[in-house]
Amino acid sequence: GWKIKLAKKSKRAKACDISLNVRKTVYERSNGYCETCGVWCDDMGYSNSHYISRGSGGLGIEQNILHQCYECHYAMDHMGGKEHEDVMKRAKAYLMNYYDNWNQEDLIYRK
Repeated sequence: GWKIKLAKKSKRAKACDISLNVRKTVYERSNGYCETCGVWCDDMGYSNSHYISRGSGGLGIEQNILHQCYECHYAMDHMGGKEHEDVMKRAKAYLMNYYDNWNQEDLIYRK
Protein backbone atom coordinates (compact mmCIF):
# COMPACT_ATOMS: atom_id res chain seq x y z
CA GLY A 1 0.00 0.00 0.00
CA TRP A 2 0.77 3.61 -0.34
CA LYS A 3 2.13 5.55 2.59
CA ILE A 4 1.64 9.25 2.74
CA LYS A 5 4.34 11.20 4.48
CA LEU A 6 2.92 14.28 6.12
CA ALA A 7 5.07 17.36 5.97
CA LYS A 8 6.24 18.62 9.32
CA LYS A 9 5.29 22.16 10.16
CA SER A 10 8.13 24.59 10.65
CA LYS A 11 8.70 26.16 14.05
CA ARG A 12 7.44 29.45 12.63
CA ALA A 13 4.24 27.87 11.28
CA LYS A 14 3.57 26.25 14.65
CA ALA A 15 4.22 29.53 16.48
CA CYS A 16 1.84 31.42 14.19
CA ASP A 17 -0.99 28.87 14.40
CA ILE A 18 -3.89 29.72 16.70
CA SER A 19 -4.59 26.94 19.16
CA LEU A 20 -8.09 26.02 20.22
CA ASN A 21 -7.17 27.24 23.71
CA VAL A 22 -6.23 30.69 22.39
CA ARG A 23 -9.42 30.82 20.27
CA LYS A 24 -11.50 30.05 23.38
CA THR A 25 -9.66 32.63 25.49
CA VAL A 26 -10.12 35.34 22.84
CA TYR A 27 -13.77 34.42 22.36
CA GLU A 28 -14.39 34.68 26.11
CA ARG A 29 -12.53 38.00 26.21
CA SER A 30 -14.84 39.37 23.49
CA ASN A 31 -18.12 38.21 25.08
CA GLY A 32 -19.23 37.40 21.52
CA TYR A 33 -18.77 40.93 20.16
CA CYS A 34 -16.44 42.09 17.41
CA GLU A 35 -13.45 43.62 19.16
CA THR A 36 -13.05 46.30 16.50
CA CYS A 37 -16.58 47.49 15.69
CA GLY A 38 -18.66 46.09 18.56
CA VAL A 39 -21.23 44.20 16.48
CA TRP A 40 -22.56 40.92 17.93
CA CYS A 41 -20.85 37.97 16.24
CA ASP A 42 -21.37 35.05 18.57
CA ASP A 43 -19.29 32.49 16.68
CA MET A 44 -16.00 31.16 18.03
CA GLY A 45 -14.85 30.67 14.43
CA TYR A 46 -14.32 34.42 14.21
CA SER A 47 -11.63 34.37 16.95
CA ASN A 48 -9.01 33.86 14.31
CA SER A 49 -7.78 37.23 13.17
CA HIS A 50 -4.10 38.04 13.63
CA TYR A 51 -3.31 41.70 14.40
CA ILE A 52 0.21 41.12 13.06
CA SER A 53 -0.44 38.80 10.11
CA ARG A 54 0.94 35.28 9.87
CA GLY A 55 2.84 36.34 6.76
CA SER A 56 4.64 38.95 8.86
CA GLY A 57 5.42 36.37 11.55
CA GLY A 58 2.46 37.23 13.79
CA LEU A 59 2.27 34.78 16.68
CA GLY A 60 -0.88 32.81 17.51
CA ILE A 61 -1.01 34.26 21.04
CA GLU A 62 -4.03 35.96 22.59
CA GLN A 63 -2.30 39.38 22.57
CA ASN A 64 -2.17 39.13 18.75
CA ILE A 65 -5.55 37.49 18.04
CA LEU A 66 -8.89 39.25 17.72
CA HIS A 67 -12.50 38.15 17.68
CA GLN A 68 -13.92 40.02 14.69
CA CYS A 69 -17.01 40.09 12.55
CA TYR A 70 -16.54 39.02 8.96
CA GLU A 71 -16.46 42.62 7.67
CA CYS A 72 -13.71 43.78 10.06
CA HIS A 73 -11.64 40.64 9.48
CA TYR A 74 -11.97 41.14 5.71
CA ALA A 75 -10.99 44.82 5.98
CA MET A 76 -7.95 43.90 8.06
CA ASP A 77 -6.75 41.13 5.74
CA HIS A 78 -7.83 42.17 2.24
CA MET A 79 -8.53 45.88 2.00
CA GLY A 80 -6.23 48.83 1.76
CA GLY A 81 -6.61 52.51 2.38
CA LYS A 82 -8.86 54.07 4.97
CA GLU A 83 -10.89 50.92 5.76
CA HIS A 84 -7.75 48.96 6.59
CA GLU A 85 -6.19 51.81 8.58
CA ASP A 86 -9.40 52.35 10.60
CA VAL A 87 -9.83 48.70 11.60
CA MET A 88 -6.12 48.39 12.45
CA LYS A 89 -6.30 51.52 14.64
CA ARG A 90 -9.35 50.17 16.49
CA ALA A 91 -7.71 46.74 16.89
CA LYS A 92 -4.51 48.24 18.29
CA ALA A 93 -6.43 50.48 20.70
CA TYR A 94 -8.47 47.49 21.91
CA LEU A 95 -5.41 45.31 22.51
CA MET A 96 -3.41 48.12 24.15
CA ASN A 97 -6.34 48.84 26.47
CA TYR A 98 -6.84 45.18 27.37
CA TYR A 99 -3.21 44.14 28.00
CA ASP A 100 -0.83 46.10 30.23
CA ASN A 101 2.53 46.64 28.53
CA TRP A 102 1.16 45.45 25.14
CA ASN A 103 3.86 45.89 22.53
CA GLN A 104 3.47 44.83 18.93
CA GLU A 105 7.17 43.89 18.71
CA ASP A 106 6.40 41.06 21.19
CA LEU A 107 3.85 39.62 18.73
CA ILE A 108 6.34 38.67 16.01
CA TYR A 109 8.07 35.30 15.65
CA ARG A 110 11.81 35.50 16.21
CA LYS A 111 14.22 32.65 15.47
